[in-house]
Amino acid sequence: MKIIHITASYKPAYIYGGPIQSVGKLCEVLVDDKRWALGIGKPDLQVLTTTANGRNELDVKTNFPVLIEGVPVTYFKRWSKDHSHFSPGLLWRLRKEILSCTPDDQPGAQGENKIEMSKLQTPNSKLIIHIHAWWNLVSLLSCFISKWYRIPVVLSPRGMLTSYTLGNRNSFSKRIIHKLVGNQLLKYCHIHATSEQEKTDILKMVKPKSIRVIPNLVSLRSEAQEFKSAAPDLKHQTEDSFKLIFLSRIEEKKGLELLFRALSTVDISWKLTIAGSGEKQYIQSLKVLTKELKLSDKIYWIGQVGNEDKYPLMAAHDLLVLTSYNENFANVVVESLSVGTPVLISEQVGLSDYVNGKALGWITGVDTAAIKKNITAAYQDPEKRQNIRNIAPLTIRRDFSDDALVREYLEFYKTT
Repeated sequence: MKIIHITASYKPAYIYGGPIQSVGKLCEVLVDDKRWALGIGKPDLQVLTTTANGRNELDVKTNFPVLIEGVPVTYFKRWSKDHSHFSPGLLWRLRKEILSCTPDDQPGAQGENKIEMSKLQTPNSKLIIHIHAWWNLVSLLSCFISKWYRIPVVLSPRGMLTSYTLGNRNSFSKRIIHKLVGNQLLKYCHIHATSEQEKTDILKMVKPKSIRVIPNLVSLRSEAQEFKSAAPDLKHQTEDSFKLIFLSRIEEKKGLELLFRALSTVDISWKLTIAGSGEKQYIQSLKVLTKELKLSDKIYWIGQVGNEDKYPLMAAHDLLVLTSYNENFANVVVESLSVGTPVLISEQVGLSDYVNGKALGWITGVDTAAIKKNITAAYQDPEKRQNIRNIAPLTIRRDFSDDALVREYLEFYKTT
């Protein structure tokens, strides 16, 4: 089995948040030699991506594969510097890879004039194209090319096939694209959803060939890291304050305005750490709001946090807060619980059913009154928070085991 992962951005473009971590982790687990020692067939895997890094470009070698955490990755220049990520080089390479996988004894395997006859694969030469995210030219055109050559496509929308996303940024363009070509392309795909909530959202928009729910693979802090990591500097917080943390990409869908307005009404001593990056103009508007609400002295903005530093940072807080309007999964919820820090998340977060079912935090509606109520409830229940600290790490390591989840992904690939 050969799997080509198509993604508009890849490590080290951490500016794009959770999806970068999720895609990278999946690929790393799939190529891990130790994992295949038990005799399970290791797939032939490569990643095709662009140099996208926000408005800038990654300083990486292009057009030739390089190893990133053991994964063969080929970066291609993009012509557009916006969210379209148009990259003719990537698309041309994808076509070349598809044609190279056509068996020599198949009609049309040789010669450009016989390409139309090369659209069939034999079972023993199965090629799968796994596309990550949607609404960009890398994903859409890669799907079109794969469909043209009748190559199975697995699509992980990464939260981009929801009514919220369709109606949020560039909504008119998205609706036109969806009506003209997007809907037909999506019907060709086998879709991977990361939660039951995301699956429900997707099925409201399209009826794919198949759809399966498999949680994201999430990197958890190892026991060795637990001893090496230094305690974070939290001088801005006092011992008696309720220590809250938001750790995610800072964007409109995260509901920070709702969180700020709710915090302005709670009658407890609290401090909030905000870790993450986003558009400067939007972050500035949030800071203006905190001044209007007279919260500036209670909120500490620390910017982007490295992978090794985020775990001790979360562990040093009493509660992780994520009051998003829409979130297909939310890796940070798993990461926070893996170090024992309880979570307060909105009912629109994909993992809300899991958190509620396992009693690992508080679930809130996306309105200020509900958020205020749940923050107060979390503050007033130190016994529940301590119980979560005790049970969450082992629960997460059991439920989000790499070995168990990678088998689910492989089974999904086999059924496409």
